[in-house]
Amino acid sequence: MATETNKKSAPEVELPTPLRKNVQDAIRRYLDDMGHCQPESLYRILLAQVEPPLIEEVLRYTQGNQSQTAKILGMTRNTLRTKLNRYDISYRDDLR
Repeated sequence: MATETNKKSAPEVELPTPLRKNVQDAIRRYLDDMGHCQPESLYRILLAQVEPPLIEEVLRYTQGNQSQTAKILGMTRNTLRTKLNRYDISYRDDLR
């Protein structure tokens, strides 16, 4: 038989908006801003805009450790290096 404990509930904490929702809202605004013009290659455009800051922020988080960065991003270090070259990203102290 389970017993009920009288615990005070913690004050409700407002959770951050899920990343998926933020991305969805941004894409909706982008498409709305396009009006009647249909964008071409939206997937490619989105990746080119999102991938560099994602890599930069994880590099900052790992203080430039490429092995850790690759692991966090779920890719090999060679793939990370390819992307660093493609986007001309280098870890610098000013990324901090």
